[in-house]
Amino acid sequence: MTDAAELRALTQELLAAHPPGTTDRVDFLRARFDAGLAWVHYPRGLGGLGAPRALQAVVDAELTAAGAPDNDPRRIGIGLGMAAPTILQYGTEEQKRRLLRPLWTGEEVWCQLFSEPGAGSDLAALGTRAVREGDHWVVDGQKVWTSSAHLARWAILIARTDPDLPKHRGITYFVCDMTDPGVEVRPLRQITGEAEFNEVFLTGVRIPDSRRLGEIGDGWRVAQTTLNNERVAIGGTPIPREGGMIGKIAATWRERPELRTHDLHQRLLGLWVEAEVARLTGVRLRQQLVAGQPGPEGAGMKLNFARLNQEISGLEVELLGEEGLLYDDWTMRRPELVDFTGRDAGYRYLRSKGNSIEGGTSEVLLNIVAERVLGLPAEPRTDKDVAWKDLAR
Repeated sequence: MTDAAELRALTQELLAAHPPGTTDRVDFLRARFDAGLAWVHYPRGLGGLGAPRALQAVVDAELTAAGAPDNDPRRIGIGLGMAAPTILQYGTEEQKRRLLRPLWTGEEVWCQLFSEPGAGSDLAALGTRAVREGDHWVVDGQKVWTSSAHLARWAILIARTDPDLPKHRGITYFVCDMTDPGVEVRPLRQITGEAEFNEVFLTGVRIPDSRRLGEIGDGWRVAQTTLNNERVAIGGTPIPREGGMIGKIAATWRERPELRTHDLHQRLLGLWVEAEVARLTGVRLRQQLVAGQPGPEGAGMKLNFARLNQEISGLEVELLGEEGLLYDDWTMRRPELVDFTGRDAGYRYLRSKGNSIEGGTSEVLLNIVAERVLGLPAEPRTDKDVAWKDLAR
């Protein structure tokens, strides 16, 4: 088994062979992947060395100290946090070798074609159809709230392949080439004025069966791997103490004593403690991931992330008063990244409203925590045994 000392030695070998100061950024990232230092817990040949996940920090520290480039993880977060774990678990060897390397290096951006206008919180009710024609599937439907679709080369897609089965069955999981004929991306303008999300129309899109992940009709189970990883990626991102939203309001509090009141002080203290508890809980959750795939606990982290962001941004606007209502840019932009901390308080307040919707609504996540973590009785579901084609719409 690879240990920390061996990883340090391998990292120094990489740096010696590909000095960051003189090596093209993408070339360096490709070399890092090929050396097994991209994600060390992945198998050999797929960017890893089969080492414990916790040892990734050893590699990252060495590379950071040497000034090596990273793969801009925020820009390719959907690929790293959602597509890659699903491909690793359910993909064929050919799929893994074709897709994982350019995904990790950021040469190919990914998006997620899951939610639909009539199937968001109740994702299993999705109506996008995939009909088999020989070695291909012909896909027709509409997806919505698709982050990065305007940048993406690939998408993870779930579509209904058997409408005669109940809604959680008869779904199949595919990899969709966003450059294929029939894929149309349209911007969705948000409350912030930006168009960070998109709606995607699929009209006669032909997907080879070789791009199917998992068995036909088993897409809901495959999608659970994606969704569980998504919630950890959103709610469990590693940050330092006073990182994220709480750091911005804490800095304002220290720098602007004229804004302080006793009531705001007490509320800020409470939120600071909650943010620190959430940060440490995220550390523990990531340690548990060493033992395997994330489970429903990630739903709790994502729930708390959304609530805290909304409460902290609301308090920040109160603290700043009229100044907190200012918003620096209302133009129709198409951002590559969601930048919570690099913008002003007005942006943070507006954008955080989406945190309780994206990655699973808070109401759905409360059900997951209640049923799968706390073991409480399941909510009545009268449609679980009804064929999808017979459901009321």
